[in-house]
Amino acid sequence: MTTGIPIRRACVVLLLAVALLVVPLNAGHAAAAPSSGAPNPSPTSTVEKQKLAKTRFVANAGLAAGATYQWIVKPAKAGKFKKGAHGRTVTFIKAGLAGAFAYNRLKAASDNAKGDPTLSKLMAPVNASIASLKALPAKLRSGDGADAAAKSYDDVINKVKDAGKSAGADVTNKVPSLSELKSGAGSGP
Repeated sequence: MTTGIPIRRACVVLLLAVALLVVPLNAGHAAAAPSSGAPNPSPTSTVEKQKLAKTRFVANAGLAAGATYQWIVKPAKAGKFKKGAHGRTVTFIKAGLAGAFAYNRLKAASDNAKGDPTLSKLMAPVNASIASLKALPAKLRSGDGADAAAKSYDDVINKVKDAGKSAGADVTNKVPSLSELKSGAGSGP
């Protein structure tokens, strides 16, 4: 009688092991079959693609505008980049991160604009200005010409906002958190 209990346990363990191996294998085949025949969830018509391009443009440009205003333009207006200003070093670090983040998001917005013919035409002259911002984050971090860099960022952001407004895509500032700045400054579009 005492030998029956370990055999039962062994059988139960064996059945559970087989069930755990067989069920995931069948579930994988069952899940793969419907998805291969399902339609792709991407926009199909050109109107949907254009709407999606404008939406992405507004989101990326809004993040760039918010970061620029919060951590570059506002501190510059408050004189936080000047020698002797309280928290100057931290302000430069934040401005450098915000500059890299804004450049990255503006490049993404520029790529998004290519999906809408009107927005693409309006953004064409602004793209050179966006490219000129590439070297400015290093200037903001080091403090060399920080006020001029802040003005350059503000000018480019205003050009992007004007282009968006002319295409019917109003851009409003959306301030990213500091953690978003740190993680998003180097991410791709």
